[in-house]
Amino acid sequence: MSTLHDQIEDITACIREGRSPRPGMSYRVEIGDQHLNYRPAVITDPQPTARQLIELAGLRPIEEHLVITMTPNGRLNALNLDETTDLLTNQVERFLIFRSDALYRFTLDGDEFVWGSTEIRGDVLKKLAKVDQANYGVWLEVHGGEDKPIADGILAPLSPKGLERFFTGTNQTTEG
Repeated sequence: MSTLHDQIEDITACIREGRSPRPGMSYRVEIGDQHLNYRPAVITDPQPTARQLIELAGLRPIEEHLVITMTPNGRLNALNLDETTDLLTNQVERFLIFRSDALYRFTLDGDEFVWGSTEIRGDVLKKLAKVDQANYGVWLEVHGGEDKPIADGILAPLSPKGLERFFTGTNQTTEG
């Protein structure tokens, strides 16, 4: 006999379809890394802790990892190891897991983000900004100097002190 836990509710599909996940089921979530490479995973708890998500990803030691939630609008929020997130509220779309014990802050097009690594790639910044990968570039703002372009695949450092500011713009120029 089949139970609801045998059925799998895809959280990303629920958000895309604008409907709430059904309670009492198993839930397919997406777990990603610092390059925004995701893989599906299934969990039965609709309110998992960060610790449960790290275990689900098969990462050890658990205490040396941190979890950042990604909301449907692209906001990133860190979870403490024993903090829960509610999959039934459509507030979390994906999870990023980092082998790190520290968070780094930066702004991108005026929005503040948290990150679990001392570096972030140019193409990842463009994905977070939700801009066209082929036609947009990303730059690190340099106060008192020339802004530095961050090409796809190139790592931009994130400092534990201070706040890096990145911005995107079109790669094309108009001659005139």
